[in-house]
Amino acid sequence: MDKPLVLFICTGNSARSQMAEAFLRRLAGDRFDSQSAGRDPRPIHPMTVRVMEEVGISLETHRPKSIREFLGRESVRHAIFVCAQAEEQCPAIWPYSRSSMSWPFDDPAAVEGSDEEKLQKFREVRDAIRTRITLWLESQPRS
Repeated sequence: MDKPLVLFICTGNSARSQMAEAFLRRLAGDRFDSQSAGRDPRPIHPMTVRVMEEVGISLETHRPKSIREFLGRESVRHAIFVCAQAEEQCPAIWPYSRSSMSWPFDDPAAVEGSDEEKLQKFREVRDAIRTRITLWLESQPRS
């Protein structure tokens, strides 16, 4: 049986959605197929890579992906919007998904200030995403 696909959707697929994809893979084991995509994909932000490495997760095999790679081609069980802007500009209900959820997190790449201030925001968002995924997994039935 195929694993249910969880798609994390963001604007650039360069920070929040990449973190969410990686955390679900790590925390859920083989229960789900975890993917991420963006409306306007951009290269993965170097601070995203750095803060994930701090918690022992490599993004080496990750790449930015467009939502077009999934529309009409993949059966998405759970579509999770991790940024408000992408949610506003994408279909409110992902076609054919069983559930569409809104988990808006601040955009760490939009923070201005010193590198240390930016890095701190990336860490805060990373930790918030990990907490949200942990709580969501606890609510999911095991098959």
